Amino acid sequence: MHPDRKTIRRRRAIFGALVATSLALLTVWFGEPAGGALHALQRGAQEVFSPIQTGASRALKPFRDAIAWTGDTLSAKGENDRLSGEVGRLRQELAATQTARRDVEQLQGFVDIAREGTFPQGTAPVTARVIARSPTVWWSSVQINKGSGDGIAVDQPVITGDGLAGKVTSVTSGTATITLIADERSSVSAQVMPAGADGIVRPKVGNPDDLLLDFVEKGSQIKTGQTVVTSGFSSSRGLESLFPRGVPVGRVKKVDRSELDIYQTVHIEPFAELTRMDFVQVLTAAQPGARAEVPSQ
Repeated sequence: MHPDRKTIRRRRAIFGALVATSLALLTVWFGEPAGGALHALQRGAQEVFSPIQTGASRALKPFRDAIAWTGDTLSAKGENDRLSGEVGRLRQELAATQTARRDVEQLQGFVDIAREGTFPQGTAPVTARVIARSPTVWWSSVQINKGSGDGIAVDQPVITGDGLAGKVTSVTSGTATITLIADERSSVSAQVMPAGADGIVRPKVGNPDDLLLDFVEKGSQIKTGQTVVTSGFSSSRGLESLFPRGVPVGRVKKVDRSELDIYQTVHIEPFAELTRMDFVQVLTAAQPGARAEVPSQ
């Protein structure tokens, strides 16, 4: 129900009187001295209502604090969730970057090793990724994601970007198993450069970082730090090494000399990181008609 015109005029008159009174009081308040009646009335009102305001403020403080704490908590939780998501994203990016950098370094190694003067020519390297490792402490074998469909066959040599890794021992159409030079059944004819001393590289079982070059004649002048490469021998009986000549194997780190033996044993640190390699190359068509390696004892 809308008010009639008389009621509206009465409300307007009251509002106008209140406004005029307020303006008059403000004018008097600003014009009178500090000790005037209106100032005294203001101070009296403040003294009366100040305890009430203080009490109300204290009574409402826990509620204000609770509201502020709730707001801060919700804000902090939202910020924490945002930062957690950001950390997770950055961690994934870092892992992807590090993985890509490691892959590039390993693949670049194949380019570098092929440029070495001693590296065997006439091979057709097939690059493959390691997809499984032997579960033993000897890391004796790995599986790769290339097989006979890619030209890979049993007994072909396998390298990393650093040096000799092993040989192919079984093949399917899409995968192959590589027996590493750290496997207890492995043997590789090798030569110390530039000394020219020949021997057979065998693993020190249980320690893939220590290979043994056996059957090295005692008179050979071998020094720490010299490079060991595959010798790629052949014999008058038509036997040939599986491994072509010149593939880097490792570096001499120690020589065991015995007064009672005509041979000396050379400890080799392999160039290939057998427990950490992610890529390998199979040297296909390296030696047509190659047979199993025969140690020259």
